[in-house]
Amino acid sequence: MVTGVICWTIYIMYQPDKHLVTEQLMEHLGEVSGILFFLLGAMTIVELIDAHDGFQVITDRIKTKSAVKLLWIIAIFTFFLSSLLDNLTTTIVIVSLLRKLISDKEKRLFFVGITVIAANAGGVWSPLGDVTTTMLWIGGQISALNIIKQLFLPSVFCLVIPLIFVSFKMKGTIEPAQKNENEVLKPAFERNFVFLLGIGILIFVPIFKTLTHLPPFMAILLGLGLMWIITEILHNQRDTADKDSLSVVHALQKIDTPSILFFLGILISISALQATGQLTELAQWLTKTINNETIIVTSIGLLSAIVDNVPLVAASQGMYSLDQYPTDHFIWEFLAYATGTGGSALIIGSAAGVAAMGMEKINFFWYIKRITWLALIGYFSGILIYLLQYKLTH
Repeated sequence: MVTGVICWTIYIMYQPDKHLVTEQLMEHLGEVSGILFFLLGAMTIVELIDAHDGFQVITDRIKTKSAVKLLWIIAIFTFFLSSLLDNLTTTIVIVSLLRKLISDKEKRLFFVGITVIAANAGGVWSPLGDVTTTMLWIGGQISALNIIKQLFLPSVFCLVIPLIFVSFKMKGTIEPAQKNENEVLKPAFERNFVFLLGIGILIFVPIFKTLTHLPPFMAILLGLGLMWIITEILHNQRDTADKDSLSVVHALQKIDTPSILFFLGILISISALQATGQLTELAQWLTKTINNETIIVTSIGLLSAIVDNVPLVAASQGMYSLDQYPTDHFIWEFLAYATGTGGSALIIGSAAGVAAMGMEKINFFWYIKRITWLALIGYFSGILIYLLQYKLTH
């Protein structure tokens, strides 16, 4: 946040037209706010589902003890859930589920590592699944239906190829974690109702945008408001103490606010570089030096394992204009895939990875040794499929 403010302060100090700088800042702030309000609403809805034990619907249906079968079930479920929610919140949910499903710490860590790959792969083919894909969608660089159509198959290969490698090596059974006998679950009707309501609202977001042409954050705010009203009515007869822990107010206190403020600072910083023309100059330098869109975007994807993918995509949006590369151009689709999945190469390379590292205390070098090679195999497999698919359909 400090960096963002300093960038704009330096810009306005050296710009004679102060009014122009203020107008540019307010214009960029409008775009940034749309992303932040969307994240705020989506994360609150997920927290509300979790507060009602809604995800118990899933854990109750997983009965297998086979390590390989469980890995495929968790990975595929994570893949599709990430497309509906987002890779960060999906990872938080799945890691919580794995704690209930697997008692052995070492095995659980490996499952968490695969979960990071699955969450990032599942997030890129949906406008809801990854912050960067959402940014491109809101910015008009991609459309919802086209990104699903173009990136679904590459995303599948990004996950399935590593899973096939792992399946030949993994053996044995999984011992379930000990259940907490004192844990009291919410009534089945409440769990199922809030789970279906929350998922339904998230699915409704792209439909609302298509019908009304309003930004996605308007749909998520509408959904959150409706969920707030419905849950208040649902718990109207409860004691105040019981009702508070199930309210939207409580869910708002539990969401990852520091991450939202981090995105704010990053996006404001990048917008300053965009307003001053620095990103355009960088784009021209890359084009002249490398002059190959495939290599440029592939490199940006791998760079996202070191530098957060949010500023990289924000920078790319400033570097390349819609006049030069219109909506659903090759470069935007490929950028969505590369920056969304390239971060899986390192545990610090994505929001999903950082969340998993924080929850399970995953060692940086353990991840490099056990997971990075799988993530890279998946990353390049997806790239090959996307390029082949693009060549055949265009």
